[in-house]
Amino acid sequence: MKVDRLISIVVYLLNHGRTSAQKLAEEFEVSSRTIMRDIESLDQAGIPIQSFYGVEGGYQIMDSFVLEKQVATSREYDWIVTALKGMASAYAGRSLKQALEKVQSISHIRDTAISVDLGAAKEDDEINEQIMLLEKAIEEKCVVRFSYTNSHEEVKDMQVEPVCLQYKWYNWYLIGYYEKYQDYCMFKLVRMDNLQVTAVKFTQNHKLSDYKGKEREDAFVNVKLYGKAVIKKKCREYLNGRITQEFENGDFECSFCVPAHETFWYGVVLSFGNKARIIEPQEIKERIIKTCKEIQMEYGE
Repeated sequence: MKVDRLISIVVYLLNHGRTSAQKLAEEFEVSSRTIMRDIESLDQAGIPIQSFYGVEGGYQIMDSFVLEKQVATSREYDWIVTALKGMASAYAGRSLKQALEKVQSISHIRDTAISVDLGAAKEDDEINEQIMLLEKAIEEKCVVRFSYTNSHEEVKDMQVEPVCLQYKWYNWYLIGYYEKYQDYCMFKLVRMDNLQVTAVKFTQNHKLSDYKGKEREDAFVNVKLYGKAVIKKKCREYLNGRITQEFENGDFECSFCVPAHETFWYGVVLSFGNKARIIEPQEIKERIIKTCKEIQMEYGE
């Protein structure tokens, strides 16, 4: 319906800022001419939309505009409830629980076709306490201190400004601003000890966008693997591997990108035994050979 599209265009512009007519047309699967008519309708309805011309032209809602009325449908609120329930299965934060209860009071449909269970992300009590402390530190803009064991098993005392908590690569991480080097770093919570929230305030305001895209190039490694047909499904399941070539006997080649210093994917590759062979990079091949020799020595002839 046109009314739904008009509301969606307003929400999209509020979230994304200046956007071209062509981009809006692609997003809502209509013609650019239709978008121009929609913008005219919104303008007549009193929505303060500015038009810009040139290479970086497009439409933008004035910063002073605030959308006050409820714009989500009950079905869309159901999706919000589903997402919050999934988050709650991983982290039992009080504010998260309160948010879920509020949105559930708006959503009327209790059974949805899709559910999300992030129970695998739920850590032990110690990690949950760390998450709560860090969440409080982020809200109050307080510096935190902790001792950290890095991937080389070196223990160092750290003092950072916590910016955001993320769950990725099967672990919880803290993104923090390290004032000593004036840069953002990522810390795995399970490697943190003696976490303390200090009374020291942030030196500056932080945004997650300040960190995105700044991860070191050597933080990830592109791996190419040759595998027997019997492990194809497991390769896609556990490594999110992209099949690049298949052979008549069912064997295959695949590639995947993983964090260089994490062990979960390395352990998966080792578990494939002689059914998988690393093609590149060379340093991973050498690491596999070294590990296999050490295991053989440990168990003896």
